[in-house]
Amino acid sequence: MYDLGLKDKVILITGGSDGLGYASAELLSYEEAHVVICGRRGDYLNEKAKIITEKTGNEVIPIKADVSIAEDCKKLVEETIARFKKIDVLVNNAGASAAALFEDVTDRNWEDDINLKLMSTIRMCRLAIPYMKSNNGGVIINATIGGGKAPNAGSLPTTVTRAAGINLTKSLANQYAKDQIRVNTICIGLIKSAQWERRAGSGSIEDFYNELSKKVPMGMVGEEIDYANLVAFLSSKRSSYITGTAINLDGGLCPVV
Repeated sequence: MYDLGLKDKVILITGGSDGLGYASAELLSYEEAHVVICGRRGDYLNEKAKIITEKTGNEVIPIKADVSIAEDCKKLVEETIARFKKIDVLVNNAGASAAALFEDVTDRNWEDDINLKLMSTIRMCRLAIPYMKSNNGGVIINATIGGGKAPNAGSLPTTVTRAAGINLTKSLANQYAKDQIRVNTICIGLIKSAQWERRAGSGSIEDFYNELSKKVPMGMVGEEIDYANLVAFLSSKRSSYITGTAINLDGGLCPVV
């Protein structure tokens, strides 16, 4: 495996017990980073951390937290600092798809989505940045979507909160570049995950993905490892001159760069 120089880096991943966050946690653990993951289901989170630890031989630390709650964000960062004294990389990965027509989205839907996707990122960055500054730098990676740049009909509230996440990424990158804190966002397209499997229902998941792939210029749906590889690269010094970018990870699906 190509060494990305992540050994002993402290990497905190929100929403790390499933899907893209889990794939990232596993890859970064293989790279010998100190990986901390959070999730809302304590027993499930602990089990998933144990699985990665057994596979990689490198302990992954689970901390139960719901990042849509301000106090849980605070606890998550404080417990990470108490154990490792620093945070080198923050991956704001938590989130779930919420897509509907405008008139079908209630105030509660808007508030829940803003808390889960936008306010959680704001809070986690606000908590982690002072430690990164005292450690002479760090990396923040925010998960967003291509729809945050070019929304389709029926894609609310997700595309609005993700657009705000892209804006936040650029704002933070500009402000903290002088502190050697790099901030980038990965604009995710159609990538295989449990969320898509739930949408497939009782039908064939392969048939479902084959149908989705027709929308993608490259003719295929992405794999979780594609996201994990990009997270690992952006976490490493091999991306040391990259900040303030919104990188499309979508096989060419997003119509804008």
